Amino acid sequence: MRQLIFVTHAQVSIDPAVPVTDWPLSPAGRARHAAHAARLGGIGCVVSSSERKARDAAAIYADALGLSATEDPGLGENDRSATGYLPPAEFEATADAFFANPTHSIRGWERAVDAQARVLAALQRVCTAAPDGDILVAAHGAVGALLRAHVLGAPIDRSHDQPPTGGGNVLRLALPRWTWLSGWITVDEDGS
Repeated sequence: MRQLIFVTHAQVSIDPAVPVTDWPLSPAGRARHAAHAARLGGIGCVVSSSERKARDAAAIYADALGLSATEDPGLGENDRSATGYLPPAEFEATADAFFANPTHSIRGWERAVDAQARVLAALQRVCTAAPDGDILVAAHGAVGALLRAHVLGAPIDRSHDQPPTGGGNVLRLALPRWTWLSGWITVDEDGS
């Protein structure tokens, strides 16, 4: 059974002076992905969003698996460039509003319905073009929540978001039908 393994980037080095899309993984985030990569097998390709933290994660997996990572910009996190960095409490309140109002732009952010359509189209492209083997996608939590809602046939809601563990979570889907194999599990617990 072929799988789509959707991995959210783990902890990042936050710098309010740097665009969010350019934040790298922190040393702790890099270590978590490296430990996870060491437990994986059967991966045929690694694809990430174009954001630095996802590219960093994908490079760790690709290096460990002897593969080359590729990028699909459609896998990016919901576009939050209108606000850039927000302090944690303000970010969480804005994210709550993003999920609660999926057909509206919150503070200039990309609408949840648009982000969901974008990431689903990107995942379809990735799955269609992928060679044999499982497909590992290194991406982001909000678009992972939007993927999870779609696969479950549920409305967009923050209840589909990854656990608050600083990222580094996994969703597994059976291909080609996109059937659910697991809810969110941490990279620390996941392994083939």
